Amino acid sequence: MTARKTATDAGLDFSRDIYSVARLASEVRAVLDGSFPLLWVRGEISNLAQPASGHLYFSLKDEAAQVRCAMFRAKRLLLPFKPANGQQVLARVRVTLYEPRGDFQLVVEHLEPGGEGALRLAFERLRQRLASEGLFAEAIKRPLPAFPRQVGLITSPSGAAVRDLLAVLKRRFGALPVLIYPAQVQGEAAVASLIAALALANARADCDVLILARGGGSLEDLNAFNDELLARAIRASAIPVVSGVGHESDFTIADLVADRRAATPSAAAELVAPSSEHVRQRLTALSVRLADVQQRRFDRVRQRLAGAVRHLGLLHPAARLQQQSQRLDFAQQRLLTLMTERLGGARNRLRPVVARLGAVSPERRLERAGMMLDALGQRLARARHRMAEQRRERLLRAIAGLEALSPLATLARGYAIVTRWPDGLIVRDPHQAPPGTRIQARVAAGILVATVEERDPE
Repeated sequence: MTARKTATDAGLDFSRDIYSVARLASEVRAVLDGSFPLLWVRGEISNLAQPASGHLYFSLKDEAAQVRCAMFRAKRLLLPFKPANGQQVLARVRVTLYEPRGDFQLVVEHLEPGGEGALRLAFERLRQRLASEGLFAEAIKRPLPAFPRQVGLITSPSGAAVRDLLAVLKRRFGALPVLIYPAQVQGEAAVASLIAALALANARADCDVLILARGGGSLEDLNAFNDELLARAIRASAIPVVSGVGHESDFTIADLVADRRAATPSAAAELVAPSSEHVRQRLTALSVRLADVQQRRFDRVRQRLAGAVRHLGLLHPAARLQQQSQRLDFAQQRLLTLMTERLGGARNRLRPVVARLGAVSPERRLERAGMMLDALGQRLARARHRMAEQRRERLLRAIAGLEALSPLATLARGYAIVTRWPDGLIVRDPHQAPPGTRIQARVAAGILVATVEERDPE
């Protein structure tokens, strides 16, 4: 044994590698930084702090754990939304250690809303882009047909929406034909299914208007109707499209691009189907207007004929018969032409309505309408014939009175009217027709042409 002390005796142990706190924190950070690539982490924001520096500090948590996060100002300025406590987000992060406090934390490089928030952000971006292209402009939207021949429904054949649509269409106009184009309205295949149904409806061209509909649901349930391809397919449709998606508070891209937006599927059916009671009232009003127009036309013709009869007394007897005869011919021709044109115009205006109703109305209603139209036509024909006969009888009586006063009656008793040829001067004095003058003598049965050989003033 020696008296020499060892390092162990002095309290120093050079066999142990002792870390300082700073060294340990630095090496742990290096391990964390080198062991994890950029990660996507989903969680709920809590303990959100926004100091004057512009950085963001918060915690991401789920049901079992939470972790501190930092997002520096340069990255925060690129955010398209404003983070808030309680918001579900998806974060692109680097795993690291904050050395001064020894805290495990995530440095956030990118942040976006998770779940429904992401869908709303995508909806807003697409809405702004399509609006800038003019796809929502009112000027390019087409009017809906007042009386569609057939309505097409693009929806799920097993959903509640199709039952609501059929019930409202039957109540509004039971005879209106309906054609269903089955489509998925939810899920990954919904967009392609809806676009295919639109393309089929346009290719067949069986319908005058289409209703794109589904019942209510969450934003994720309605997400198929916020698709850009579907929006462009709706805008490219040659047939007007009415959207009836979800409840009144729901709003989709399909609603914005459609020709008309209805708050619900039932409201879409109300927009498309005409009211049977309104159609009946419209037909009644048209019939009354037609009768009024015809009566006014007859009254005007009657007044003109009465005026013509009054003017007969002012004409020269020799021209009275000719002018009256011509006026009668012209009046009859104009009356027939006017009545034919008016009736033809009225029939032309009624024909499209009757044709459309004929395709959709019940048989009894069509029969009653046809019988009413026939009765009106017969009444009109009888009135026209009766009026023409009355006018003809009045004219014949006037002609008989004129003939009694006409010079032709005098001629029939053996007298003659002598005129000089070719100037037509009526010869009242023999000096007006010296020998050699050609004359015409009008007798009751015709005209005699002669030459004067001599004249005798006595």
